[in-house]
Amino acid sequence: MRRLLLLTPVLLALTACGLIESGDEKAAGVARAEATDVGKRLDSQRPRTADEVGYAASAMDGVEVLRVTGAETHEGEGVELIVRTTGSALESGLDPQTITVRRCFSLRVSPSVEWGEEAREADCPDGPPLRFAPPPEPPQVPFDAVGSHLPRVPEGGRVDEAEVRRVLASLDMDPAITTEVRTEDGRVGILLSPPSDGYSPTDCVLAVVGPGETDVWMPPRVQRMPGEGGCSARNALHPLPPPH
Repeated sequence: MRRLLLLTPVLLALTACGLIESGDEKAAGVARAEATDVGKRLDSQRPRTADEVGYAASAMDGVEVLRVTGAETHEGEGVELIVRTTGSALESGLDPQTITVRRCFSLRVSPSVEWGEEAREADCPDGPPLRFAPPPEPPQVPFDAVGSHLPRVPEGGRVDEAEVRRVLASLDMDPAITTEVRTEDGRVGILLSPPSDGYSPTDCVLAVVGPGETDVWMPPRVQRMPGEGGCSARNALHPLPPPH
């Protein structure tokens, strides 16, 4: 017991001198690391609006978004967030207690920000955490309906492109879905492509109708990346080899 009593003032002195990190400092460091991780998870080359970034951050466990400034990640300085995170750590000493703190940090989301840049401590704005509406769902190609409605042409028969177009029009797809139809050597190739952001793979659907042949499929992910040529009516007629 005497030894413990003698050690206590020594530990207090070392903590006061900054040689031993206090529990509050350690907990704040954990909160900063949590905020820095938020920045890493928000990093993307895809342009996003401030609301999209705010929604993504607010959906993360233990993260409160208190302020959002800027319009879009790829405009000007990008999008600035102030987030509040929580950190816990054991207090230094002979009878350590768990210390929990909540701290606010500033994050900038932009292609110019170095990945893993440490979050900067900031004053917490007044008011409750912000709420964001989820982004609208992109239009979906009705895969099953396409497969069930496209004509089946018997071997030796003739494919009517006009009929194929009528069938596709009858499916009443979202106008944002691009439809491309191409006829070559008695076969009709079809592309149905939702809008793409130019960075992510497109959820395009390909189909081919020929004598004795009606097929619908989605190309492999690597072929659906921008510039890979997988989302085209030509690829429906002459499919690219599968990726290795």
